[in-house]
Amino acid sequence: MDSALTTVGLPLALAVIMLGLGLDLTLEDFRRVTRHPRAVVVALVCQLVVLPVFCFGLVLALDLPPLLAVGMMLLASSPGGTTANLFSHLFHGDVALNITLTAINSVIAFVTLPLITGFAISWFDLAGEVSLPLGEVLGVFAIILVPVVVGMVVRARRRDFAERMDRPVRVGSAVVLAVLVLGILLDQREDVVGYLASVGVACAVFCATSLVLGYAVPRALGVGVPQAIASSMEIGVHNATLAIFVAVEVLGSTEASVPAAVYSLFMFAFAVAWGSLLVRRTSVAAPAA
Repeated sequence: MDSALTTVGLPLALAVIMLGLGLDLTLEDFRRVTRHPRAVVVALVCQLVVLPVFCFGLVLALDLPPLLAVGMMLLASSPGGTTANLFSHLFHGDVALNITLTAINSVIAFVTLPLITGFAISWFDLAGEVSLPLGEVLGVFAIILVPVVVGMVVRARRRDFAERMDRPVRVGSAVVLAVLVLGILLDQREDVVGYLASVGVACAVFCATSLVLGYAVPRALGVGVPQAIASSMEIGVHNATLAIFVAVEVLGSTEASVPAAVYSLFMFAFAVAWGSLLVRRTSVAAPAA
């Protein structure tokens, strides 16, 4: 991949996305956990435990090449993306819960992402090809957390400015992700057909499963419909930019970033289709309730 894109574009893209999250956040979003503990805990368990386990079983069942398998596990360990908030809003989810989940999971990922990715590297015996140096991991989370804190400070002091910037930052984040995906696919163009054949099914199944489990498990455990929709979007719409950044800049492997790029091609279409289905189902069920 072009060096300017990786050394300047990727960190900038990630910083812009996390700044956008910070502009949405207040301390109240963290306090909300104590008022809605069930919805938060169920969603986090799904995202931090259930999905990585499912993803690991999936890559083994499909016998993915090692670097692509590590890329899938990296994606599975990445927190939800800020775009999940938009999908949640469109499909009548609890957007406040989305913001809370994204904030908490982005902090927890400081521990879980290196652990899960490191496990995958060890399992697939890739320690000689890729590594996850602690210093670089700390650098990644500095790029994540510092813009979030800056965004929160701006929102606290200039709420009107933060609200005006919300839409441009969201649009910019989507454009940046599209450019990154295009850059990866172009960089790997000689092998892209093979990669799509290898990892396309895995990404499609993982995306669909993430969305469905993110809704079905909370509902089965008594979580309300708006909160379950928020959970579904949070779990299904990953921060693919973070996964791409870690793969390229920390692991030093563009191939390992391919699953996140391919997943991005599915997740927006699947999220719209699934959200539309949920809205139709819940609107039909409402009168009976």
